[in-house]
Amino acid sequence: MRVLVIGSGAREHALVLALSKDPEVVALACAPGNAGTAALAETYGVDALDGAAVVELATGWKADLVVIGPEGPLVVGVADAVRAAGLPCFGPGAEAARIEGSKAFAKDVMTTAGVPTAHSEVVDNPARLDAALARFGPTWVVKDDGLAAGKGVVVTTDLLTARAHAMTLLDGGHPVLLESFLDGPEVSLFCVVDAAGAVVPLLPAQDFKRVGDDDAGPNTGGMGAYAPLPWAPDGLVEDVVTRIIQPVVDEMSRRGAAFSGLLYAGLALTVNGPEVIEFNCRFGDPETQSVLALLRSPLSRLLLAAAEARLAEHPPLEWAPGSAVTVVIAADGYPGRPRTGDVITGAESDGVLHAGTRRRDDGALLSAGGRVLAVVGTGDDLTAARAEAYRKVDAVHLPGSHHRTDIALRALNGEIGVPVAR
Repeated sequence: MRVLVIGSGAREHALVLALSKDPEVVALACAPGNAGTAALAETYGVDALDGAAVVELATGWKADLVVIGPEGPLVVGVADAVRAAGLPCFGPGAEAARIEGSKAFAKDVMTTAGVPTAHSEVVDNPARLDAALARFGPTWVVKDDGLAAGKGVVVTTDLLTARAHAMTLLDGGHPVLLESFLDGPEVSLFCVVDAAGAVVPLLPAQDFKRVGDDDAGPNTGGMGAYAPLPWAPDGLVEDVVTRIIQPVVDEMSRRGAAFSGLLYAGLALTVNGPEVIEFNCRFGDPETQSVLALLRSPLSRLLLAAAEARLAEHPPLEWAPGSAVTVVIAADGYPGRPRTGDVITGAESDGVLHAGTRRRDDGALLSAGGRVLAVVGTGDDLTAARAEAYRKVDAVHLPGSHHRTDIALRALNGEIGVPVAR
């Protein structure tokens, strides 16, 4: 099978790495890729948001499967263009990708499907903002209704902070989504879905959005993750698929927007059970790096079965025992304006995945983004995986970089519990 992966981040590096180990993959390309994917796959320059350009590359390269990684191309319909050209594509079309592209649309789908989620209200006029804010709190959740790469959300107990963020979004022409706060540990569950409505869940994971230890500082695109979850209740995945994923998949089909690709549910395990924080229409980053590190089934076969609506025939997935931990190394200034162009050394170890990197003409590896590397450790248990991840992190040198030191630490110490009704 010839597989073309579209994207340039650590998620795409993780996909390329898994596909490079797949005996059924005879040729592999990544576009536009990065310095890490270039070591594993052919690299082609392409505008990932340009459906015609992606189709031209895929047909010229004779791809048997196109895998679209980032949300941006999915929301603008690149998967539709690929499928219209007669090529199998893993990733939802534009109508289905609205589950991430519009939080208001996602809320409407969930409400109709009877899926538990936070109470919400959309505000598109500054004149209505103060009255709407008064209906929420004492913890305010303020979100950009559109795509924001994980950084358009503010969760705060300070009304003025909530209002300021909302006004910034509104002043930029972005509607604001206000939500009630869902208390409880968060879970990311990826499900491979096909247009026939079949659902295949992957391992649950937990990511870390705040930039600093102990969840301090602003939200980011994700500073680390681990999988699986030793504290998760028995039957969690089956319960989420039955009560959340399948009803949403069925409702989207009823709307003529059948989902085909990776449906990512961000969940809070509340006293009332799992409730949806958000849906994404693609593999999450950095959870993908941990989850795929443990997958033993051929990834190409799974993704092609989804693209061709044959998931119901796919054998049960096989997973390696143990755990995986991912730690993100970020550039100075991130999640604000990052410093780029610094030389990176020590990033040659297995499990060091590239996110924002490029090669200088002399071969030196340079930082080229906010989240620069995602470092993955695996082991027989969470203790071993975490130790391996941080050993690799310590070997990397990037001037001014920062990373969280507490990824998976609370889980390791047995400090995460699911609230119980009293």
